[in-house]
Amino acid sequence: MRYAKGSLLFALTFCFTGISPVWSQAPKPAAQGFPSKTIRMILPLAAGGPTDILARLVAQPLSAALGQQVVVDNRPGAAGNIAAEMAAKSPADGYTLFMAGSGNFAINVSLFSKLPYDPVRDFTPVILMASAPFVVATHPSLPVKTFNDLVKLAKARPGQLNYGAVTGNAAHLATELLNSLAGIKMVHVPYKGAVLATTDLIAGHIQVSLSSTPGSIPFVQTGKLRALAVTSAKRITPLPDLPTVAESGLKGYEASTWYAIVGPTGMPRPIVDRLYSEIEKIVNQPATKEKMIANHFEPTLMGPDQFGAYMKAEIDKWAKVVKSAGTKIE
Repeated sequence: MRYAKGSLLFALTFCFTGISPVWSQAPKPAAQGFPSKTIRMILPLAAGGPTDILARLVAQPLSAALGQQVVVDNRPGAAGNIAAEMAAKSPADGYTLFMAGSGNFAINVSLFSKLPYDPVRDFTPVILMASAPFVVATHPSLPVKTFNDLVKLAKARPGQLNYGAVTGNAAHLATELLNSLAGIKMVHVPYKGAVLATTDLIAGHIQVSLSSTPGSIPFVQTGKLRALAVTSAKRITPLPDLPTVAESGLKGYEASTWYAIVGPTGMPRPIVDRLYSEIEKIVNQPATKEKMIANHFEPTLMGPDQFGAYMKAEIDKWAKVVKSAGTKIE
């Protein structure tokens, strides 16, 4: 009984003095006060390229929306693995973001024997922002006018047509997927960079290439390359008359590079939702869409949960292609 009276007196003392017991002080919500300092967006590529342009298209208005500067930190090298590892090991507080792509998140996990990060385990999905399919392009001298013409020619000349791509990159594996589904065998000519492959295609040193839209559309529009089809599920805005590969008869074929924002695993959901909401608004702005399309990106929005499921499906899809192609990087 004495214990009960003492407890009551203790509680009343706090009430009348205006002091709250320690156990009544609830923790502040994770997103309260976020952000209160600069946010770093790690980009696994050098400054000045198309992906860097895309990152800054989002980072600049995001700075204004959040009231804190969002700085793009370019960290090229090792197929994006160095930058991804750096992001994965950062605090999961929303102040370090990573611009992920299909190469370093959907392909590298199967391509590399040892990867210093796991795209699913080590990261929190925030938003898928954009995609860029490939254009099936040929040198104008190749006697084909359509995608079906190319397939027929490749079947008539097995192992005689060649294509250029960086070993293990998205274009390489997208072409191997095309080979598999179409039942053809175009021979891979390895390059150290996608620009070099496009340059040799224009010069006629190779015959075919699956080139990204930013890297191919300008040359298609000037007639230096002939576009046969686009690898996306839908036709693209810059080339509305160009059919998709699936429309051309190769049902079920779809391959695009994609670009997303993720953070280290364990990011509080309120912070994820805040970032998603602000970036979604930015991508949906007509001015942003216009700039994306002008740089040959297709605005493509997915929220955290949808993107997380899509990323897992992409990892499974490209793992099969990597295994079928027998491509591996030690």
